Amino acid sequence: MIRYALSCADDHSFESWFQSAEAFDRLLVAGMISCTVCGSTSVTKTLMAPAVRPARKAAAGEAPLSKPASKAEEALAAMRRQIEQNSDYVGLNFAAEARAMHEGEAPERSIYGEARVEDAKRLIKDGIPVAPLPFMPARKTN
Repeated sequence: MIRYALSCADDHSFESWFQSAEAFDRLLVAGMISCTVCGSTSVTKTLMAPAVRPARKAAAGEAPLSKPASKAEEALAAMRRQIEQNSDYVGLNFAAEARAMHEGEAPERSIYGEARVEDAKRLIKDGIPVAPLPFMPARKTN
């Protein structure tokens, strides 16, 4: 949808909405756009300022989105830093790595990564200790 400011030959001003610029042109050529005041079909588009809102400034005491907003968010951020600094990210190989460590085929170490729900359920069923993390991997966040 597009809104145009219009005026007629008698200088009456009005606005109207159209499906598209092409739809406006078709209706104008067909004589189907008329002045809302006098009914004249001699209508033209006029200059119209776009409706742009000014940038919102942070209110006093309002924290930017990059900073934790609460104690819970601070605790999650600290947990994330701890895990990322002291564990190896194994990505989509998490289930295979966890199983290999549990079965003694790989050296034990702290790991984190991603697993499909079915694979995580299989690990738990087989007695392999895993836990979901309350955050997305850094590569999946923006």
